Amino acid sequence: MQGGIFSYALLAVLATGLMVAAYTDLQRRQIDNWLTGAIALASPLFWYATGLTLTEIGYQVGLAIAVLGVTAVLFALRQMGGGDVKLLVALALWIAPLPFMKLLVMMGLVGGAASIATAAFNVQRRDGEQVRDAIGTAGSIIWVFLSALVIFSILTGKPMLSASALGGIAPYLPQTWIIVAGLVALAAITIFGIMHVVRRQKSRLPIPYGVAISIAGIWVIANQYLPVFQPGNSIG
Repeated sequence: MQGGIFSYALLAVLATGLMVAAYTDLQRRQIDNWLTGAIALASPLFWYATGLTLTEIGYQVGLAIAVLGVTAVLFALRQMGGGDVKLLVALALWIAPLPFMKLLVMMGLVGGAASIATAAFNVQRRDGEQVRDAIGTAGSIIWVFLSALVIFSILTGKPMLSASALGGIAPYLPQTWIIVAGLVALAAITIFGIMHVVRRQKSRLPIPYGVAISIAGIWVIANQYLPVFQPGNSIG
């Protein structure tokens, strides 16, 4: 690996750029082209600083091309904004394939929870649908709560329910069929509730997905890359 201080500096610049992207996406639902362009153009400096081989650089470029292909389809289907597409492609030039998959998982969890929470506040209420609205709210809360639990587990590296905790509550649990029935009912409420919320939207709300991308990117930088910049270690 080439100089570690330079690598740290580049990662700090990238994290700062992601925070700026999150801020502008929240403020005006836009991620500036100059920002995503700068992130992409700075990636060769990071390749050099981390001592990537030509083969590894090829992997990064190939990953960026694959991300561009998939996200371009999502953009055409109006499921993703142009700024989000550019930011993801730029990050694909920096982050190795395996950590990038983890970024996508975190992005999906954060973005999905934000989308459902936003949609729950944008439901068009109709007479005679009070029960459906209540189920929609309940389903949204369950979805966001479970997403938050998974995100917390990933961020802390702790399981959502440890073996010791499970052993402590095991004597108080009902029979297995009751637990299964409860889980099925919970899943049904969540699925039906979210379907109702999605169908009853007042308008199409722009979701600041750049925030989810930025949060996931900063998490990957902190979790996957900073511990690697130690003597004798290398980026894998």
